[in-house]
Amino acid sequence: MISLAVLAASGIAALAALFPSRVLPSVGLTALPDWARWSLAVLALSGVVSLGLVVLLGPAARRLAGERYPLTQEERRQLSVTDRIEAVNATRQTLLQSATGLVVIGGVVFTALGLWYTAQTLDTTQQGQITDRYTKAIEQLGNRQSLDVRLGGIYALERLAADSPRDRRTIYDVLAAFTREHDPAPKTTITGPPTTDVQAALTVIGRRSPDSFAMDLTALRAPKADLGGANLGGADLNNADLPGATLSRTYLGGADLRGADLRDADLTTAHLDRAYLNDADLTAAHLDRAYLNDADLTGAFLNGTDLRNAVLRSANLTRAQVAADLVSADLTGADLRRADLRGSNFSHASLEGAHLSDASLSGSDLIGTYLRSADLTGSYLRNANLTGANLTGANLTGADLRDANLTGADLRDANLTGADLRGADLTRADLRSVTGMTQAQIKAVAKTDATTKF
Repeated sequence: MISLAVLAASGIAALAALFPSRVLPSVGLTALPDWARWSLAVLALSGVVSLGLVVLLGPAARRLAGERYPLTQEERRQLSVTDRIEAVNATRQTLLQSATGLVVIGGVVFTALGLWYTAQTLDTTQQGQITDRYTKAIEQLGNRQSLDVRLGGIYALERLAADSPRDRRTIYDVLAAFTREHDPAPKTTITGPPTTDVQAALTVIGRRSPDSFAMDLTALRAPKADLGGANLGGADLNNADLPGATLSRTYLGGADLRGADLRDADLTTAHLDRAYLNDADLTAAHLDRAYLNDADLTGAFLNGTDLRNAVLRSANLTRAQVAADLVSADLTGADLRRADLRGSNFSHASLEGAHLSDASLSGSDLIGTYLRSADLTGSYLRNANLTGANLTGANLTGADLRDANLTGADLRDANLTGADLRGADLTRADLRSVTGMTQAQIKAVAKTDATTKF
């Protein structure tokens, strides 16, 4: 009966400690302080341990010794005085050892619970400190009178983002909102660099770790901002106003720059792989040695853009307006269908396998350009300079090559079906195995000589 009572009391204490909101109302209480909950937990644990010891020292010990039943009265009377004294001493020793074991177990449990409680208290304290720091930094950020105070708030938030990963996204969202809401003239055109505090916020945003989440910087207006080397991978910069901005070495992989104003921006060696630049204005921008693999430049404006040695493998430039410097650029497999490329410089660029159907390349410089297996169906190449170009296996069906300079060009295995070669210069060109036009048809309209190979 005593064992059952102890077990029941331990169970009630454990339930009260673990589920106070369910147990306390039944006894007329609403809440327990932390010390009371810990006391109940220790009491419950002590009760369970005590019962365990009783079972081990009683029934369990007898069964292990081969004694399945307690001694009868007759067996007790048969014990000698010496046996009784030894039995009493053995019992005292066992009880003393049990008490010692209980104290040790209780001490270990109490220490463990104390450490856990200390850890919980420390975490609560730290969260409280972080909340206080966050509140103070926000107050500093909202200070309209002092630039120094706002700067202090910005850098305090950066430090807080490093110390508290769970608050990192919220902090950077606040900084992004700060850059948008502190536009000095939201309804007018701004040409100058951003204010010192906005530039500081952008610098902090750009210093995020490479594996961070994407930033929402939609419609950001920061002409001539310095974001060189920043991490803006996957950022939403839709309709951003960044003319003249410094973005050299900036990581913009997968960023959304649709409709962005990047006129005269410095994007030297920038990483724009898989970026969305649909309808973006890149007039006179500097993209030399930039990476634009798989980038979407549909409808983009690239007039006067410097794309020397840029890498645009499989980029989409459909309907783009390009009058750019693309010397030695890598455009392997790029999609340039219906693109306006008039006057562009593609000399020594690689356009192997590129899609240039219906593209306008009139007057373009394609000296030494690698156009092997390129699709130039219906393209406009009138007055284009293709001296020494490699057009082996190219599809020139219906292409307009009037007055084009194809001196020394390699056109082996090219498809010339329906191509217009009137006035084209094919001196020293290699036309072996071409299809779609006979030697006589070519000689009838184009300029050839003894060096032309058929």
